[in-house]
Amino acid sequence: MDREIPKAVRNKARNQKIFRYGGTIVAVVVVIGLLVSLMRTGVRSKDLTFSTVDCGTVEVSVSASGKVVPAFEELVNSPINTRVLEVYKKGGDSVEVGTPLLKLDLQSTETNYQKLLDEEQMRSYKLEQLRVNNQTKLRDMEMQLKVSAMKLNRMKVELRNEQYLDSLGAGTTDKVRQVELSYHVAQLEYEQLRQQYQNEQQVLEAEYNVQQLDFSIFRKSLAEMKRTLDDAQVRSPRKAILTYINDQIGAQVAQGSLLAIISDLSHFKVDGEIADTYADRVVAGGRAIVKIGSQKLEGTVSSVTPLSKNGVISFTVQLKEDNHRRLRSGLKTDVYVMNAVKEDVMRIANASYYVGRGDYDLFVRTSGGELLKRKVSLGDSNFEYVEVVSGLSAGDQVVVSDMSQYKHKSKLKLD
Repeated sequence: MDREIPKAVRNKARNQKIFRYGGTIVAVVVVIGLLVSLMRTGVRSKDLTFSTVDCGTVEVSVSASGKVVPAFEELVNSPINTRVLEVYKKGGDSVEVGTPLLKLDLQSTETNYQKLLDEEQMRSYKLEQLRVNNQTKLRDMEMQLKVSAMKLNRMKVELRNEQYLDSLGAGTTDKVRQVELSYHVAQLEYEQLRQQYQNEQQVLEAEYNVQQLDFSIFRKSLAEMKRTLDDAQVRSPRKAILTYINDQIGAQVAQGSLLAIISDLSHFKVDGEIADTYADRVVAGGRAIVKIGSQKLEGTVSSVTPLSKNGVISFTVQLKEDNHRRLRSGLKTDVYVMNAVKEDVMRIANASYYVGRGDYDLFVRTSGGELLKRKVSLGDSNFEYVEVVSGLSAGDQVVVSDMSQYKHKSKLKLD
């Protein structure tokens, strides 16, 4: 017959089961909590860049790419088809006005120029010959005109005498008529000769003017060839730095091909390019900021190319401090062109996260030491600030550094 288990023993066994199962449950909960804690992604605060939302002014700008170029650059081209005989300077040399750069083969050009000089002399003699011939011809006609005038005067006197004799009865009417007719014929011959003289004078004068104009045109072409010949003596047009020279001795160079580039490397400007969709925001006279690393240089848009090429327009920025020590020819820069001002708007620092107006997922620091992803609407910007349209409040601390590796996370632990 079984004995009844004492109540104390049963209570002790029950308590042992409770403690055993309870401990297991607590251990499981602790382990799960640790696993959740370990599985939550954490980031270090010192590895992040925060920006505090505040209110202020945003000078709206559009960004463009730029390139530093010399403020002045002159190209030296070949005025003729020739070849390089000698090179006197090399790239990087400082040159003065008139410094010889290289020597071109000018033999054929100089020969042609001498031929033209001889032709000029011949044309000069022909023009003088034409002038003398015209004078001689006009003088002969002028003498004939004088003789005709004297003959007309003589016949006028005869007519008057015959008329006088006829009035006295000593002459005849037929004689008067005959002398009168001869006088009128001589008068017509004189008028014809005088008109012929005037016409010939105008014709010869026009012919001489044409020949003189043709000679003047020839002289201008000769002067142009002389200038071309002088230009072929390749010399520096100003005091600057020789940044390029064709140093291939014996190389054939075509007319208009580049021989050298003279640049002023003490002063610079920036050539910018921007998508033509922003063409209405870039105008001459607009304020611009050029960023070289962390350095910011102020400038003014001095010119804008009116035509779009491959979807972009070009413009030039004249810098206030165009001799800054950071400026180097060919250096790539960021250019920000200001086009509007917004007062008293919420703003955060501009950084790589911003690519234009629209909605963004940004991480915001919470009071509990965590980062929570929040949907934020951003507006216009400049090189320093971005306008906050909605989603943030003044005083919020927003992560503005690159968080692309956490784009699938909604919450981050902040260490």
